[in-house]
Amino acid sequence: MKVAIIHEWLVMRAGSERVLEEILTLFPDADLFTLICALPPGQDAMLRGRKVTTSFLQRLPGSKTKHRMFMPLMPLAVEQFDLSGYDLVISSSHAVAKGVITGPNQIHISYIHSPMRYAWDLQHTYLAESGLTRGIRSWMARVLLHYLRIWDMRTAAGPELMIANSAYIQKRIAKVYRRDSLVIFPPVDIEGLPYSAEKDDYFLAASRMVPYKRMSLIVAAFARMPDKKLVVVGDGPEMPLIRRIATPNVEITGYLDDDALRARMSRAKAYVFAAEEDFGIMPVEAQACGTPVLAFGRGGALETVRGPDKDRPTGLFFDSQTEEAVIMAVRKFDAAAEVFSPENCRDNARFFSRARFRENFLAVVEQERRRFAEMAG
Repeated sequence: MKVAIIHEWLVMRAGSERVLEEILTLFPDADLFTLICALPPGQDAMLRGRKVTTSFLQRLPGSKTKHRMFMPLMPLAVEQFDLSGYDLVISSSHAVAKGVITGPNQIHISYIHSPMRYAWDLQHTYLAESGLTRGIRSWMARVLLHYLRIWDMRTAAGPELMIANSAYIQKRIAKVYRRDSLVIFPPVDIEGLPYSAEKDDYFLAASRMVPYKRMSLIVAAFARMPDKKLVVVGDGPEMPLIRRIATPNVEITGYLDDDALRARMSRAKAYVFAAEEDFGIMPVEAQACGTPVLAFGRGGALETVRGPDKDRPTGLFFDSQTEEAVIMAVRKFDAAAEVFSPENCRDNARFFSRARFRENFLAVVEQERRRFAEMAG
């Protein structure tokens, strides 16, 4: 089959791009489409020299550095790709990619990282964090989001099959699109991560420093526990706030490359994760390093971390995004740290391996191809 793969934008190698990279590996001859391509030097290795077809947005001033500002044009842009010559179209979608136009003789499989968060249940959070709660700019944003929801719902009928990246996203797909979906967890490079059963006396928090990651919450909680050491890895808009509230027991490293981060992760006594993520690759990577996880008990973490009520637990959960809840979880972990063995953490992480993703994804594509052929007679 002639295969086309489409991803919203390629401006950095984050979680959804890692999934895309695996899909590209599975279909080495597929053509790749994206609205905007501006990968930093070195990160474009994931394309393996592949030619990328971009949209008209690529040529607009500022699109490569401030791509989110062009969201009002993205539904139009994605509909301009002519994919009529392909038998199989795979969209990797967290915004508009699933809205690509396909015909009745084409199979469209969409891997949904999430329905558009800012257009649906996180609209009010997005408006508040963007300073758009009142005034003319706020109303303009609300009107835009209203029309994005209409377009998003209309195009939800396009794919023959939707794949969710977690049961959490499966529920959101059912709520937003009124559609069934299959779950295939994202791939994590388990074997490429360093494992250590020996731990040093510190907790680790690592993420982009943006509000919804709640890194400042973790730092504020440890500021109230001067007897507990926290290592903070990452960078972003909240870095000035985090530096301001950090106390001497909090070490802030800033950005670290993958090898340095993973070395710190493998020696940490536990990884602290306060965000509500759709899946959350970092908690799985921590477990692959043999490190237990203390996580907010919402979203994908409930599917990737085995709590104390399970056999062979790999971490525990706190039930609210508050300093008190984080403090209680840390104290609880320290009181029973021997329950969470590095070996169990590593074994649990293998469930989310790259090999497992590839096997499951190819099986689903083949099943859909056969079903499509039977329907065609």
